[in-house]
Amino acid sequence: MPVIGMDRFSSQTAPHSDWFLAKGQIIGCRDRPLIMGVVNVTTDSFYDGGRYVDSKQAVSHALDLVKQGADILDLGAESTRPGASPVREQEELARLVPVVTELARRVTVPISVDTTKSRVAQCALDAGASIINDVSALRWDPEMASVIARSGAAVVLMHMQGTPQTMQHAPQYEDVVAEVAGFLDERMHAAVEAGISKTHIVLDPGIGFGKLLGHNLELLNRLSDFASLDRPVLIGVSRKSFIGRLVARPVEQREWGTAAAVALAVDRGARILRVHDVAMMADVVKVAAAIGSRKCSARQEHDA
Repeated sequence: MPVIGMDRFSSQTAPHSDWFLAKGQIIGCRDRPLIMGVVNVTTDSFYDGGRYVDSKQAVSHALDLVKQGADILDLGAESTRPGASPVREQEELARLVPVVTELARRVTVPISVDTTKSRVAQCALDAGASIINDVSALRWDPEMASVIARSGAAVVLMHMQGTPQTMQHAPQYEDVVAEVAGFLDERMHAAVEAGISKTHIVLDPGIGFGKLLGHNLELLNRLSDFASLDRPVLIGVSRKSFIGRLVARPVEQREWGTAAAVALAVDRGARILRVHDVAMMADVVKVAAAIGSRKCSARQEHDA
């Protein structure tokens, strides 16, 4: 696995929000945010469910995403869309492990696996994955934290109110940003207590997971508030229903709305963008990051 985005980078001096560790490798996101390409090996994901459930199709799609500019691949074999039904462990393994095994042999970018099951995580890590993307933030399987700690893998801790089956049933918050940040801080401390180094943790506010339109907009608008947690922030907005609400378009026509949300997320401090449309969003991220770096340079010149 190569070191990513490490030009002029030192983990000794860079802010902790600019890098994380995965199986001994430093993954840096200082020069620009990273693109995480989505590969759904599922039958029922909200956008591309069924397209890549065949392992050969999934591998081919993942290789194409790498060519388009994906810095990380995120593979999932169980949909977490609103209302999605759980997938049996054996079925998740059968879908996922052959794809991870083949990709680990053919790509140099890190492989992330989207699962809440410790046995699936262990098998995926054994097959070559180095990141576990856990939408339950280690809450649903008591063995998950120890699996990750022993392996030295990175973990993405995501906020969700409820479960995929219940999360959109009238979610409520007094202050969504404060509550989500508090949850992520608590889960980060729980992970550290379970033996996972803080340097291996990435945080995800969970856009669309137990949030209404206003909640999602508030989280994105105040994303810079999460900087106080001192870890890289991952944002997944790609083609989600809140964008559909705003632009009144079906999921197949939400790429431009996604681009706007991705650009704003970069401006507010997101360091990893989880997307379906890798080539397009890679351009969006590069331009947004370049503008942001000029803004920082101008501020530094003025302060000097």
